[in-house]
Amino acid sequence: RGDYGKAETLYGRALAEREKQLGLEHIYTLRAVHNLAVVYHRQGRYGEAEALYGRALAGREKQLEPEHPDTLRTVQNLAVVYQNQGR
Repeated sequence: RGDYGKAETLYGRALAEREKQLGLEHIYTLRAVHNLAVVYHRQGRYGEAEALYGRALAGREKQLEPEHPDTLRTVQNLAVVYQNQGR
């Protein structure tokens, strides 16, 4: 198993820097949002993961296309979060 605490710290730092340097909706910022959501998801922190996946999905649908592989990856991960929550 990975060290989720370290991963969360590093992804959080990367996200903050990308938001500051690139803006909230840049594709690299959205990738950082998605990656932090993955860390929360793997920790069972489904509410936090859901919020970040939702943010990543909204941005990716806007910046990329709905059928883009990155958008679909976020859709799939969000669906698994819902499944894990019994929704």
